[in-house]
Amino acid sequence: MATIKDSVHDHIAVEGVAEDLLDTPAVQRLRRVKQLGTAELVYPSANHTRFEHSLGVYHLATRALGQLGIEGKQAERVRAAAVLHDIGHSPFSHNIESLVARRTGRMHDDVDDLLESGEVARVLALHDIDPGRVAGLVAGEGELGQLVSGELDVDRMDYLVRDAHHTGVPYGTIDTGRFVRELRFVDGELVLAEGNVQTAESLLLARGLMNPVVYNHHVARISKAMLRRATDRLIEAGAATAEEVRRMDDRDLTVALRRCEATADTARALDGRRLFKRAVWAELSDVPDEIVDADHDQLREFERDIAGYADVDPESVILDVPPRPEMRESTSRVVVNGEVRRLDSQSTLVTALRLAGHEQWRLGVYAPEEATDRVGSAAENVLGLDLEALVVDVRQGINATLDEFES
Repeated sequence: MATIKDSVHDHIAVEGVAEDLLDTPAVQRLRRVKQLGTAELVYPSANHTRFEHSLGVYHLATRALGQLGIEGKQAERVRAAAVLHDIGHSPFSHNIESLVARRTGRMHDDVDDLLESGEVARVLALHDIDPGRVAGLVAGEGELGQLVSGELDVDRMDYLVRDAHHTGVPYGTIDTGRFVRELRFVDGELVLAEGNVQTAESLLLARGLMNPVVYNHHVARISKAMLRRATDRLIEAGAATAEEVRRMDDRDLTVALRRCEATADTARALDGRRLFKRAVWAELSDVPDEIVDADHDQLREFERDIAGYADVDPESVILDVPPRPEMRESTSRVVVNGEVRRLDSQSTLVTALRLAGHEQWRLGVYAPEEATDRVGSAAENVLGLDLEALVVDVRQGINATLDEFES
């Protein structure tokens, strides 16, 4: 057994298949993949890694298994899945995941191919564990898969607390001890026991507050968009394949971007934190549906049109359109008066947080600082936005707030 000191959970005891998996290359690679990607350009201490997060997920999974009375081979498979659940992440975590998935057809939780050979496969075989069963758990399949990937999974419990700790913000704090103690299986469904509506709400609230402050901070989004664009150019230039990028770590990708002529300028800009600025930052209600729902190729066409209208290099315009707001945690199950019910049927807070998510959603158009005015005006025409109306709305909102304060 190994005991590892962790910044969030204190001492974590690792044994069995989990201990043997820790030193495999696939898991050790996670030491070189930052949990929050480029968010350290906003929060300098947010340089924690997928490796320590995986340890935290293993720790919470082990506690949950004990609480639920699950032992033996079933428990070992879950522990293996907890340690291995992030080995499919590409460099900088979620920052370039959509790009890699578009080119390889694999998201970060599609790990079956990574478990079938090499050291991971050898360790699983030594412990008589089927790689396919572990891959299924990572993907959230079956009853126990809900512990690893679901609305009440231990993955979410760890990353919210860990991300809040390392960024220094107070918003992601949740009582992981209570969560784990109150987990139950009812008719094959992972739920929170009676009297835990507020416990479930705390997870929802933590995620709702972390989204605008950390995960969707505008500087994090701009730097992520620049990294994604550069990685796309790296692949288009033939300097690496999408599959090669998928298995790189942060260092590998950074070096590759620096060495490639087509991406060197962006690599230097990211190194020096010389980032694009916001030319447009538009609310969901002000963006036509065809823009919000556009696919990758359509967005690139919009970018070229904006660049042409603004008379700038097409690579100087990035159109960043996030997915429509969603709140998976709102469908988590809690026991109320002896019945299993969805949280959104029991909590008025869900409605408020859904509204907040819609209000916080922003479309971004980014460009070099000297070109933001031209690019903003061009985006207004190409995307059908009324930027002047947006400015007026903001000013009216500020004036109304000041009037209310002064009164």
